[in-house]
Amino acid sequence: MKYLDPKADLTFKKVFGEHQDLVISFLNALLPFESEEEEIRSVEYLSPELVPLNPLKKDSIVDVRCKDGLGRQFIVEMQMMWTPEYKQRVLFNASKAYVSQLGKSRHYELLQPVYSLNLVNDVFCDGDEYYHDYRIVEVAETKEVIEGLRFIFIELPKFTPKSYGDKRMQVLWLRYLTEIDEDTREVPKELLDNPEIGKALEEVEESAFTEEELLGYDHFWDMLGASRLLMIGSIRRGMKEGMEKGLEEGLKKGMEKGIAAGEQKERIRNAKAMKESGIQTELISRITGLAPDEIASS
Repeated sequence: MKYLDPKADLTFKKVFGEHQDLVISFLNALLPFESEEEEIRSVEYLSPELVPLNPLKKDSIVDVRCKDGLGRQFIVEMQMMWTPEYKQRVLFNASKAYVSQLGKSRHYELLQPVYSLNLVNDVFCDGDEYYHDYRIVEVAETKEVIEGLRFIFIELPKFTPKSYGDKRMQVLWLRYLTEIDEDTREVPKELLDNPEIGKALEEVEESAFTEEELLGYDHFWDMLGASRLLMIGSIRRGMKEGMEKGLEEGLKKGMEKGIAAGEQKERIRNAKAMKESGIQTELISRITGLAPDEIASS
C-alpha cells in the first residue's frame, strides 16, 4: 500500500475538510479541553473563505473552518513553512471569524469562542515543548483570562511519542501527521487499530486520487521546495542588506530596522518571481507572509 503525505494541502483538506467524524476526533484530541463536557459532539463545515463585511478590507482563506452545536468556531491550518508574520495572520483570521458572528443588533453576550489550531511543519521556538497554548491573560496580578480567542500552535518536528497517558489520541493523530508519507511501507499497528486513524489512512492512499490530483500533489511539493530555497536566499540577502544599513546608522535599532527592511524587500521580490511562475496567490501569501493585495501590487 502506498500513501501520500497527509500534511500536503490536497490531502490535509481531504481528510479534515470532508469528514466530520475525523475533524471532531482531531480537534478533541489536540485542543486543550479540560473536561468531557467541553468536547465537540458535532460540527458543521463553514466556508474556509473569510470575507470581510467591508469590501475594501482584506479577505483570507483557511484550510478548515467549522462550528459545533454550541456555536463555537474552529479554524484549522497546516503551515509548512514558518514566517515571523504567521502569528499575525492567525490572529487576523481568528478575530475576523469572531466578529463576523455579530449581527446588526450587536449582542456581544451572544459571541461564542473561536479556537485556532495551527500545525506547523517547522520550528519557531528555542524551547523543547512542541505544544503552545496562547490566551488573552492579565499578567501582573489576577491572571484573569478574557475568553473568546484561543490559539494553539504545534511544532511538528519537535513531536516525539513518549507515552500515551491521558492524551492517547493526541499522540496517535500527531504520529499520523509525522510518520505517514510517500516512504511509508508498513503502518504501525497502533495507528491501524484505531478506527479514526484507520479511516484517515484510507483517505491518503495513493489509489484514492485521480491522475490530475496526483499531479497537483507533486506540484505542491515542487513549489514548496522552490519556495524554501527562495526563503533561504531572502534571509541571507535581507540580513546582509540590513547589517549594512544598520552599520551605516551605527545603532542597534537602526540595524534591526535595516534587517526588517531588507527582508521585506526580498519577500516582495520573491513574491513577484513566484507570481510570474504561476503560483497561486494564497500559497505565495503563506510562504512570504505578504497580504494578497501586497502580492497583487508587487
